[in-house]
Parts: sequence; C-alpha cells; structure tokens
Amino acid sequence: MKVILTQDVKGSGKKGDMINVADGYAQNFLLKRGLAVVADSKAMNEKKTKEEAAAHHAKVALEQAQADAKKLEGKSVTITAKAGEKGRLFGKVTAKEVAEAVTKAFGIEVNKKKVTLSMDIKAFGSYSFEVKLHTGVSAKMTVAVVEE
Repeated sequence: MKVILTQDVKGSGKKGDMINVADGYAQNFLLKRGLAVVADSKAMNEKKTKEEAAAHHAKVALEQAQADAKKLEGKSVTITAKAGEKGRLFGKVTAKEVAEAVTKAFGIEVNKKKVTLSMDIKAFGSYSFEVKLHTGVSAKMTVAVVEE
C-alpha cells in the first residue's frame, strides 16, 4: 500500500515521503496513529502543492537576501563606545551590537548569529565583518568604533 508520511517514522522515512509498505503495517500502525495518509489523488495533489509553495518561498527568500546583500555590500556602520585607558574599550563590541547597528542604519533585520567578526573588537578603529543573509549570500561591511 502506498502512503504519504505526515511525520518522521524511524525506519520508514521522513515527513512528506511517499513510501510503499505492507497493508497490515499501514492499516494497523501508520494510519491508526496518524503517521501517514493513503496516497490517493487528493493526497498527491496536496503534496505537490505544498512542494511548489515551499520552492516558491525559498526562491523569494533567496531573491530578497540577494537584494539586501546589494544594499549592504561595502557599507559602513558606526558604533559609539565608552573608553578606558590608552584608548581601550570597556569590554568589547559584540556581534549583537553590530547586528543592531546594521538593522537601525539600513532597516534590514540581521540576526546576531549571522554576523561574523574577523576578530574581537576591543579598541577604537575600523573593523571588517561579514553578514550572512542566506545560504551562499553574504555581504562584507565595515564597523567604525568611535569614542562616546
């Protein structure tokens, strides 16, 4: 019997897979527990529609990330920080602060986990960093740390 899995089933397949299993296994285990649906024409159309929608959403997200990368590429943001002795900072400038500065300056939501600093920022000056916007899409930017 052909069924489409609605959840991951260990040893059988992942959610969305269409598999061929024994009738008894399908009737007594998969269908009874709601782990699968019978692969009739309605279920096949729903599966196809979901796959097309997911592909469309992925394409739109990639295009948006590429447009955002063009806006950010080569740009600079400025962060003000308190100074200690000899021009050293109290603490350091973190990826979270850099991400917030990019979001504030350009209106593009950036997650702190997507900001890659080349080194710890513990002194005033300019530093380069990279923002990863999507798989394979990133923008190189500069952060200028100035005294408050």
